[in-house]
Amino acid sequence: MATSSDFSYLTALNLPSLNLLKTFSVVAKTLNLTHAAELLHITQGAVSRQMTGLETALGYPLFLRQARGLTLTPRGAQLLPAVQQALEQMGEAFRRVESHPDTLRIKCPTCSMRWLLPRVIQLQNDRPDIQIELTASIAHGVDFSTEHFDAAIVFGRAPDSPRRAHHLFDEVLTPVCTPDFLPGRKGHFDVGCLAGKTLLHPTRDRRDWLLWLREAGVKGLPSAKSQHFDTLDLAINSALQGYGVAIGDLTLIEDDLQAGRVIAPFPLCVASGASYTLLYPDSPTPVLKVAIDYLNEHARISRQKLSGLLSSSHRLVNSN
Repeated sequence: MATSSDFSYLTALNLPSLNLLKTFSVVAKTLNLTHAAELLHITQGAVSRQMTGLETALGYPLFLRQARGLTLTPRGAQLLPAVQQALEQMGEAFRRVESHPDTLRIKCPTCSMRWLLPRVIQLQNDRPDIQIELTASIAHGVDFSTEHFDAAIVFGRAPDSPRRAHHLFDEVLTPVCTPDFLPGRKGHFDVGCLAGKTLLHPTRDRRDWLLWLREAGVKGLPSAKSQHFDTLDLAINSALQGYGVAIGDLTLIEDDLQAGRVIAPFPLCVASGASYTLLYPDSPTPVLKVAIDYLNEHARISRQKLSGLLSSSHRLVNSN
């Protein structure tokens, strides 16, 4: 049971009422009491009294009253953006809850969709009461204070907030292509097979291919033919269509490997040092907790599959 001490911070904040702040925002936008009264559907006198009461409570004026209308004081101008942002965030939260009370909004890097989307669809099939909206982005980060997401999957170095972060899996890179794209027998491929083949790069700087080739003892690219993409997912899709050899993350292409749509012909796999991490704000809702537990369990299964692959037919090295 909550006690009065649990809400003591509210008293300490000593905030004006939400109604007064709403009126302040409208008056500051219009700088006209009559126009503000029309927008708020109250009388001009009520608007004036509310602003006088707010200024009295704060202890300083927010507006300068002049013959031609109102202007914000320096303190009023300083306060306005924060009040507007707070009102917009509250309005967005109420709209989200009213329209979809059990909808989770999850931000994720585009490349992670190959792994994430099938599992989210399966969760929704298992739990029809839970709705999940995925927002794919090429940005590898999230700011919950400004972005309206319930959780996010981020790519890169592990974040420094383990209390609200769950490691999903590490990035492990190796070339991938369709089963009949490279010449040679299964298990007998070498880097020479790449000569003259189109290399599909998920980044403009070619760093993933160069990293793998360096660990393979090869300097430079073995082929002058190449295509560049903005995301790993686009490069993998091109490899699936037989357009070349892409550098792929073994976990992200797990389903494609299992279905035989692509192969990882070279035994060498390189851990880049980057990973995929699930982040969420403090105190997740019960619905979000279900999604967190579900994704954590499937990430555990994927890590086990990767471990089995590496122990049976591939070898892993860590990049320096």
